Amino acid sequence: MRKLQRQFLLSLAAAGLLSITQLAPAKSIDFSFTKDQSKTAVDIIDKLSTRHYRNQEFNDELSEAMLDKFISNLDPSKYFFLQSDIDLFEKRYARKLDDTLSSGDLEPGRHIFTTYYERAHERLTWAIALLEGNGASEFDFSRQESIPLGEDNQRWAQSEPDADEKWRKRIKSSILSLKLADESIEDAQKTLLRRYKNQLTRLEQQDADDVFEIMINALTLLYDPHTSYLSPRTLENFNISMSLSLEGIGAVLQTEDEFTKVVRLITAGPASKQGELKPADKIVSVGQGPEGEMVDVIGWRLDEVVKLIRGPKNTVVRLSVIPADSGDNSIRKEIRINRGKVKLEEQAAKKGIIELSDGEEVFKLGVINVPAFYIDFEAYRRRDPNFKSTTTDVLRLLKELEQENIDGLIVDLRNNGGGSLQEATTLTDLFIDQGPVVQIRQTSQTISRNYRSRRRAAYRGPLVVLTNRLSASASEIFAGAIQDYKRGLIVGTQSFGKGTVQSLTPVYSGQLKITESKFYRVSGDSTQHRGVIPDVNFPFLVDAEEVGESSYDTALPWDQIHPVPHEAYFNFEGILKEVKRRHEGRKAEDPDFVYLNQQVTHLRSTKDQTELSLNEKVRREQQVDRRSRALAIENSRREAKGLEPFLTSEAWEKDSSDRSAEQSAAPPSEDLDTDNDALLAEAGYILIDMLNLLEKQPPDQVADF
Repeated sequence: MRKLQRQFLLSLAAAGLLSITQLAPAKSIDFSFTKDQSKTAVDIIDKLSTRHYRNQEFNDELSEAMLDKFISNLDPSKYFFLQSDIDLFEKRYARKLDDTLSSGDLEPGRHIFTTYYERAHERLTWAIALLEGNGASEFDFSRQESIPLGEDNQRWAQSEPDADEKWRKRIKSSILSLKLADESIEDAQKTLLRRYKNQLTRLEQQDADDVFEIMINALTLLYDPHTSYLSPRTLENFNISMSLSLEGIGAVLQTEDEFTKVVRLITAGPASKQGELKPADKIVSVGQGPEGEMVDVIGWRLDEVVKLIRGPKNTVVRLSVIPADSGDNSIRKEIRINRGKVKLEEQAAKKGIIELSDGEEVFKLGVINVPAFYIDFEAYRRRDPNFKSTTTDVLRLLKELEQENIDGLIVDLRNNGGGSLQEATTLTDLFIDQGPVVQIRQTSQTISRNYRSRRRAAYRGPLVVLTNRLSASASEIFAGAIQDYKRGLIVGTQSFGKGTVQSLTPVYSGQLKITESKFYRVSGDSTQHRGVIPDVNFPFLVDAEEVGESSYDTALPWDQIHPVPHEAYFNFEGILKEVKRRHEGRKAEDPDFVYLNQQVTHLRSTKDQTELSLNEKVRREQQVDRRSRALAIENSRREAKGLEPFLTSEAWEKDSSDRSAEQSAAPPSEDLDTDNDALLAEAGYILIDMLNLLEKQPPDQVADF
């Protein structure tokens, strides 16, 4: 009887005939913290204040920021709390969390989360009642209304009726997005019903351990985005997952609002080889096998999404994603990826040769692709003379290329997410004579310059290094050293900007991953935040505001320390202006570069939207317009290259999917594929320009090789 009574009340509330506050209270859960958690909080605050690189006091100002971050982590899209809740929290806790938390008093966190739990439970229950009562069928998709887009345009509901209206629009927007993705209204309602029921179940499963971790990480993230607390349970789950014979797709993921977003792909991993998944894509559902049901994962915790994506080797996982360049959450793309493990041999450096002409002479240029900075530490520690590493592989490839009398070399670091600092140093050693490679400043401000080049350069010829936004960490150390020594030109895109070092340290309960040092180039510039700025810039489709260190609100800033004495191998200042002028001339005429620039412009235009229409006709027209513009850009490129244009967007998408499937199924090759790579070819032309222009300089302005 009680169940029927509550269902009736829910129906009235969802229909707007009853206030949500008149519903039966949410399931009671005790979120009281333990003494161990109080001691852990005190320990973490002490270590943050004494060991973190950012010398930052936990004071009233940071207390305000922590409150904002905690609230944002709980309710990023501002759908659950009311403005009155926020006002109360700010009045009570904004400038007091530093005092309470430092003394081990966790009551403010318990109060804030309990309020969130009650609001979220009520609102999800309300939404479920609406969907179970078939209320979504009454939505008028011909009505002219919209919802705001972007964090800056979101606001807290001022009252319960205001919250009802926000949620009505939210559900309507979700139904419309699914409808535009070819689901019926009935199926869309079922999808949303499962989504909200799953969210409600996960909400009810949360306990004090979860709340403590969320609260503490609202503080650690204010020091920098790579500092975080791992509770004993999180550590245990991590260790279990690492020990199981499970495989993944080779992608780094993070949570953004309700979505799981792709940060970057692991080079030579299953997703990278398949070719369709891109950084900044948002995963909305996951399916097992070729025909398994697609499970909606919007609103799921990151670890739960990862569990679905991981699975036995050589099995298929299907991802439904919102492409990064779509600009519309109703646009979905299904991607099939064969799970597997990233093999060391597939991440190994590879070589190739491209032949290009400057109009008078044909140049033979060597290319070495370095996907990661790897080393077989076990073999290295055994003093095995044949241990595998980036440097040993590149040295062998260099000798092979020099036997083929190459005129110059391109080192391709695109998508190289980093790896061993030792390997970044020893790889640099192959291209410069003795000298420092990187400076490392500790929390104590002590500066170490122990990572040095210790031998004469193994390769002394002309050099270009190719980077993009996904070149990070160790890649930036190598590229920065090459640029500072004026050993070669850096071409491509501004790199990622990851210039900090973390370590794990135990706390009273669990562990703290903490940033303890920072990388600096020999010029004194940090690689942090800014990354390495190329000498010649290329367009790149990944939005720097979406991916890269500077996309994190609390990233440590770029700064400088004193430079260290180092050689200058070439006088690039005398030729760089002309190198850029020639590049701009080619870029304006090359179909692939024109295409890239048009795509970048198209991507930016989709980011300028501040609201999303809930009118079906408007949304369909926007979809058709986006697809038509994208197809026109692609066909313009094809026609310029003498290829047949695609008649429809569907034909283009099928062709892309077929080529990705072929690429994924192809066996690994020891040779580097240098065909159909416009950016690599342009790097080659820049290398030729560098060669020709340096020859015209007086002898005393050129490095003595």
